[in-house]
Amino acid sequence: MMRDIEEIREFLEREIVPLYDNFDAGHSRDHVHTVMSQSLSLASHYPEVDTCLLLTAAAYHDLGLEQGRELHHIHSAAIIRNDKRLSQWFDEDEINTIAEAAEDHRASSGHEPRSIYGRIVAEADRIIDSETIVRRALQYGMSHEPGLDRESQYRRLMDHMLEKYAEGGYLKLWIPYGDNARRLQEFRQTLANEQAFRQLFDRIYRDITN
Repeated sequence: MMRDIEEIREFLEREIVPLYDNFDAGHSRDHVHTVMSQSLSLASHYPEVDTCLLLTAAAYHDLGLEQGRELHHIHSAAIIRNDKRLSQWFDEDEINTIAEAAEDHRASSGHEPRSIYGRIVAEADRIIDSETIVRRALQYGMSHEPGLDRESQYRRLMDHMLEKYAEGGYLKLWIPYGDNARRLQEFRQTLANEQAFRQLFDRIYRDITN
């Protein structure tokens, strides 16, 4: 099927990216733009990847947040399968591939992504940067549990960090390229140093609340 990536990019920027304005600060349009950009960068290592499919999967990957965080990856896939506008560029099998990539991107999904598209979007969604990780998690906590005081937000965030990012945590990296593996090890060292992690939390908390 013939398609123009610039036409698709224009559609995504006009119709899909603005929907992220409805989500928490950690899943804003800045986030989806980062995932889209990182996905295309990682795709440069895989000449067989169709960048039109990949860019679309990256743009849609978090739309299911409109129905809550817990099953957002499943809802994102359903949104893709039900969006008839995509049929002007993609056939049924391609739309299914896009949907599976969105469904497989979640770090806690429990299984390896079913295609290279899912592995790339999952990796692009792993923003392994100490500042960004803590800021996004804290923004989410303050948005969804605003009644928690500072210490309760800290305990909530620390529990989540250990469950996801510590050795044996559920975060998995699927692509050998890029800096994520090195950055994850660096973040684990910060996480293991309670004083250093508390200083990072306190600084970001002040920045958000002042």
